[in-house]
Amino acid sequence: MMQTLFGVLALFIIVVVLLWVLVPAFYGLPPVSSRKERIRRALELANPQAGETLYDLGSGHGRVLIMAAKEFGLNAVGIETGPVQCVISRVNALRNGVSSKVRIEAGNFYKSNLKDADIVFAYLTSDHGNRLQEKLSRELKPGARVVTVSFNLPGWEEAFFDRENLIYIYKK
Repeated sequence: MMQTLFGVLALFIIVVVLLWVLVPAFYGLPPVSSRKERIRRALELANPQAGETLYDLGSGHGRVLIMAAKEFGLNAVGIETGPVQCVISRVNALRNGVSSKVRIEAGNFYKSNLKDADIVFAYLTSDHGNRLQEKLSRELKPGARVVTVSFNLPGWEEAFFDRENLIYIYKK
């Protein structure tokens, strides 16, 4: 009986770990977190105003969303392909007291509509630059800001570049 329980528990853990890694990897999104100081700097550079809406593309476990809501008064929407990350994000938002300001959408951000975004945050690989810039050009409203970490949008001129942290700020 005990062996069966441990077997089921081990299988559950293996499935969770595989979902954590494989689902985002399928979309070319490695599960890599950024330091809190780097996220804070990126958000500060976007000049957020309380009540604005931030979209985090590939939001992982919700670190950006929670900081945006808690420290900057933003409404935050995370779009994440990984089902485990979505659950962890919701739990983290609840645990940090910002669940009313944070929404998690399970899915591919290329299929999501970004028309309501005042700020878009993206910590992706450079492979996403060209495709993402086309989507942002089509969907973002004038004045929206885009924050990219570690990659640029080749067809856009940055409004600011933080060389030390590799943070690009763009305005539509």
